[in-house]
Amino acid sequence: MSPGMTTPPLPQQPVPVPDNALGDNPVVTECHTISYCEGYHLDLGGISAVVLNGYDAVKECLVHQSDIFADRPSLPLFKNKYGRGWTEHRKLAVNTFRIFGYGQRSFEHKISEESLFFLDAIDTYKGRPFDLKHLITNAVSNITNLIIFGERFTYEDTEFQHMIEIFSENVELAASASVFLYNAFPWIGILPFGKHQQLFKNAAEVYEFLHELIERVSENRKPQSPRHFVDAYLDEMDCNGNDPESTYSRENLIFSVGELIIAGTETTTNVLRWAVLFMALYPNIQGQVQKEIDLVIGPNKMPTLEEKSKMPYTEAVLHEVLRFCNIVPLGIFHATSKDTVVRGYTIPGGTTVITNLYSVHFDEKYWSNPEVFFPERFLDSNGQFVKKDAFIPFSLGRRHCLGEQLARMEMFLFFTSLLQRFHLHFPHGVVPELKPKLGMTLQPQPYLICAERR
Repeated sequence: MSPGMTTPPLPQQPVPVPDNALGDNPVVTECHTISYCEGYHLDLGGISAVVLNGYDAVKECLVHQSDIFADRPSLPLFKNKYGRGWTEHRKLAVNTFRIFGYGQRSFEHKISEESLFFLDAIDTYKGRPFDLKHLITNAVSNITNLIIFGERFTYEDTEFQHMIEIFSENVELAASASVFLYNAFPWIGILPFGKHQQLFKNAAEVYEFLHELIERVSENRKPQSPRHFVDAYLDEMDCNGNDPESTYSRENLIFSVGELIIAGTETTTNVLRWAVLFMALYPNIQGQVQKEIDLVIGPNKMPTLEEKSKMPYTEAVLHEVLRFCNIVPLGIFHATSKDTVVRGYTIPGGTTVITNLYSVHFDEKYWSNPEVFFPERFLDSNGQFVKKDAFIPFSLGRRHCLGEQLARMEMFLFFTSLLQRFHLHFPHGVVPELKPKLGMTLQPQPYLICAERR
């Protein structure tokens, strides 16, 4: 198929809640249209929620009223563990990621080193079909691990791989019917069955693992000379030790580390998995990317961020994957800190706010033929890359994804190094299922890929 042909359809979502996210007995008891294109009010079993649709409504709330929409909802399962201390925790995370990550000139080299581990692991399959998920997850998580713990884990470290699998499972479970029911009716937590119980079990196992890991990586710590995020957090604990209102604690350190691992692994991993799938699905697009790689980088030199601005088509492809696949279709839930008015409608304080990023990236006001996978929409008439206002896969406002810059670095370097070395195709006669697995993120169904040396 040519780039301009309609892609075998991913499921459209006219209603912002995934069709089967609530199971056969949905908790949604009412759905009042605020405006046909701007949003809905939902009553999720007593939890008042508003879903924002389209770029204009999302921007008005997250940018023009960013302070009011910066809270997190107090759902039983996702309760805010930092209280009003979330701003301090976010600031610490942003500073740490900049100091030990993308703000460090040598960090690009560390991503390139991980790319070599990744490519060499793929080489062991000698062009035979395999599932790429495991290797991509390992490679991407190791970039975050370097910032959080100051070290990477080998692809044979079964204990860490098990933890990553549990994280991924919990992201899926978080959108299950049992969890929606638990958030609406917390008393069902006493019941010994349901997917929420599996989520609790997983969380406890992860908590214990992270507790032991944090203890190990902080053994030789020198106060006020941090080597990674864990050290920097412990320094903040020391500085605020006499403040009874401080939210820095051992427990919140473990929660912070877990959140950073999920945020730094799940989305980037799934972007790359979708990108690989679409390159195999559209060999002509793959060929154009490889032509640009050969022209700008060459066959032997490792890709660098310096070449990014000279590779508009590759940039366009990655942006179209992000737009079309909507990795985090409903964003991360927000909440209003006080009563406010949006487009003439009153939204009370404490309302859960869901930003339907899927609707933003398929908003026909900003995207021509949005149901078509078409990288050229990000190129001008001269073939140069152009930014689009309604492209917000990392959300907007004060709560936008803090790892955006790092994720963009990883996506470009892993993607270009992969296509520089390998030609990607599906096993003969096999076309994978394009309907995504539903969860807090949209990830591809498991698929096999063949990676042959170019």
